[in-house]
Amino acid sequence: MSDKKIFFVKAHACGNDFLVLEESAAEGRHAQLARKLCARNTSVGADGIEFLERKPDGSIFLRLFNADGSEAELSGNGTRCVAAWLALSEKKNEVVLGTLGGPRSCKVIEARGEHFLIESAMGVPAMKARTITVAGVGEVDGADVNVGNPHIVIFVEGADFRSHGLRWEDLGALICTDAQFPQGTNVEFVRVLGKDKIEFRIYERGVGPTASSGTGTCASAAAAMVLLGMERELTAVAQGGTQRVVWPADGKPMLLTGPAEVICTGEVFAQ
Repeated sequence: MSDKKIFFVKAHACGNDFLVLEESAAEGRHAQLARKLCARNTSVGADGIEFLERKPDGSIFLRLFNADGSEAELSGNGTRCVAAWLALSEKKNEVVLGTLGGPRSCKVIEARGEHFLIESAMGVPAMKARTITVAGVGEVDGADVNVGNPHIVIFVEGADFRSHGLRWEDLGALICTDAQFPQGTNVEFVRVLGKDKIEFRIYERGVGPTASSGTGTCASAAAAMVLLGMERELTAVAQGGTQRVVWPADGKPMLLTGPAEVICTGEVFAQ
């Protein structure tokens, strides 16, 4: 066994869990480390890894690798987990984090030990109604939303989130990897609970069903606001918890507020 170890941080935002590693620890093995360290039964376990690169000018850039080793543009919850760690370890209560989906600013609203409530500026969503054709299913109406990464949002009626005769997990798996999305897509299933409240489930690209998603929350909210005329301030409920979304107008940045908790730090064998 190799004696080489990697320092890691584990954090979660509404049950969507991530490891945070310094970029220098990756040594070009980002995908390999993501597949190894994110394994639930044989390693630390997580939905993905945020690799934190500290630039010479003092700025910070994040690269996100999903549990399957694929690289994604960004994660709203993952970014918030990094912000929580920086607040805990370096007392940085406001930080701008670069991502492949664009910079994201995070501000600590409340801190209680390892628990943080963080507001993130999530950029300006791009959204349009879209009907896709899924093999074996037929036409599926929804919304194509980009919040720095791609999403398909589908509205449902029932509390089981079934759509087109399928469990949401099964339809999500079909859409996520469909050939019409060469880079894959995240899939949300959304039901309306009130004029300012939605509930959703997410099938996340590169991971599968997850307890929550920050960008999924934003995409679901954007679709509900634009297509259904819902309030511009709303609550979004996922299996892992609740987040708050504020989007003043279509051309304005969206704000996402939600919790993040630093769970532990540790060392893991690198090989």
